[in-house]
Amino acid sequence: MKSQLEKSKEFEALHDNGACFVMPNPWDCGSARLLQHLGFMALASTGAGYAFSQGRSDLSVGAQAMMPHLAELAAATDLPVSADLQNGFGDAPEAAAQAIIEAARAGVVGGSIEDASGDAGQPVYDIGLAAERIRAAAQAARSLGFKFMLTARAENYLYGRPDLRDTIQRLQAYQEAGADVLFAPGIQSKDDIRAIVSSVERPLNVIMGFQGVLLTVDELRELGVARVSLGGSLARAAYGALLRAATEVQSSGTFSYAEEAIPAKEMNRIFSAGDPFSR
Repeated sequence: MKSQLEKSKEFEALHDNGACFVMPNPWDCGSARLLQHLGFMALASTGAGYAFSQGRSDLSVGAQAMMPHLAELAAATDLPVSADLQNGFGDAPEAAAQAIIEAARAGVVGGSIEDASGDAGQPVYDIGLAAERIRAAAQAARSLGFKFMLTARAENYLYGRPDLRDTIQRLQAYQEAGADVLFAPGIQSKDDIRAIVSSVERPLNVIMGFQGVLLTVDELRELGVARVSLGGSLARAAYGALLRAATEVQSSGTFSYAEEAIPAKEMNRIFSAGDPFSR
């Protein structure tokens, strides 16, 4: 297995080469290894996907459960793994910093901190506090013995605040606070993406896999996007297939879903090749 330092260098290089790369989001060790098998260059955890795998709703999993999950993902693959660290599992800047330290100990080489507060009355932190939280996370990242790629997320569009100007101001503030990558999930139009890219000086991550968003990797590359993640969409696709298959059995008593299932021999072949758990 590659060392954490080797993975961190590979991950940093992916952001520096000027190409747009896709960083899919596994939710367990099996999906991580399947994605590595397909040739992806880096992975990101998904808080939503992991929560679903535990029979829980998104954002209901705290650091105590998330850190062992991140350690399992990092150990399951030779690829760099970036972590979905939600809002740092706390409001204070110190919580964001601690989340970075704990994630690094788990073996990941990057992670995102969002500005969503979890408070229905004020769902997004004040920009001043939000920037302080990113600054604390960046200081923690710099204290490590390797390059930890810190992603700062502006959550306006996910919480009914489609304010492009405020979103750009937030990303600029997070850039100044020390973020390595910027991310505004929910941005969908070419014009909005183009406006953000032209307003910041850090690589931009865009999430795809939302229903109704049909931009391609080539189009995103032309817009200047550096990185594409998929959030919980792969997990939802897998669970969608499970629900359709089980519904078929329950409602019609047929089993045609098996025609599209990956053969057991193929799964065994993939998972037996370079099995990190057999060492």
